[in-house]
Amino acid sequence: MRIRSTPFQAEKTLTKDTVPVNVDAVLFWLVTDARKAVVDVEHYATTVSWAAQTTLRDVIGHTELVRMISDRTQVDRQLQAIIDAKTSDWGITVLSVEVRDVRLPAALEDAMSRKAQADREREARIILAQSELVVADEMEKASAVYRRDPIALRIRAMNMTYESIKERGALMVVPSDMPASMSGLAAFAPAAFEPPGPRLSNVAPERTEV
Repeated sequence: MRIRSTPFQAEKTLTKDTVPVNVDAVLFWLVTDARKAVVDVEHYATTVSWAAQTTLRDVIGHTELVRMISDRTQVDRQLQAIIDAKTSDWGITVLSVEVRDVRLPAALEDAMSRKAQADREREARIILAQSELVVADEMEKASAVYRRDPIALRIRAMNMTYESIKERGALMVVPSDMPASMSGLAAFAPAAFEPPGPRLSNVAPERTEV
């Protein structure tokens, strides 16, 4: 009456999408009616193992590879229900079935790995392109602001220069229109740049002959 465990496997069995796989599983079962198990079935333990193996092959043939790998719990329940329906008349109850491993051919594993890597690179490039669109939209808005206000553009350029010098710790020579701005300011306010007192003319006085 103790719970028993029986390992079983299916080698090189084609899935629904024609992929050859090797599957290892283990069956947990219990004899609930000793008379049926001994009288109605010859070598009931071996019979249970064969029933589990044939059921596993049948389930693999009706299941796609992706579902078998990603949804093992559902496959375990399906196997448990089918095997228990076969062994219930023998006085045997199947408690659970667990798929331990699904092995693929080496070439197929390599192809799936390369495909997964290509998919990740494609998603990364799509995300990068979407980010570039967002940045371009924001830069367009900023350019409109700078176009309306040149002073804001100058302040931004000076700030970028300061940040570059602060981070790199080096002297940077950049073109600037500050001398032109200073000369324009002097043209509008010449008195501010001249010393107080009478203005001296640089023109020599005319000579008068007598």
